[in-house]
Amino acid sequence: MSFQAYLDNIEDKTGLTPRQFIALAEAKGFDDPSTKAGVIVDWLRTDFDLGRGYAMALVHVIKNGEKIDTKHVGTGAAHSDPSDTLWLDGKQNRPA
Repeated sequence: MSFQAYLDNIEDKTGLTPRQFIALAEAKGFDDPSTKAGVIVDWLRTDFDLGRGYAMALVHVIKNGEKIDTKHVGTGAAHSDPSDTLWLDGKQNRPA
């Protein structure tokens, strides 16, 4: 499953876009560089019933924004994405 597919599935499950999760995390102070991933994972598990893999996808966008490493782009591997830029504003709003 691609990184973007993880984010799309999170939106399906929770009704929230990645950008909305970023805003919620910022309101809790979880965007602070010193915040450990485990703290965010625990929050996402408790409040949104997200498993570790999905939570770690959100940890990435909370900590690093929309860019992913180019080593995951166009490889055809299991976690390959077509672009190094993730869409964070909801599946319905994604350009064609």
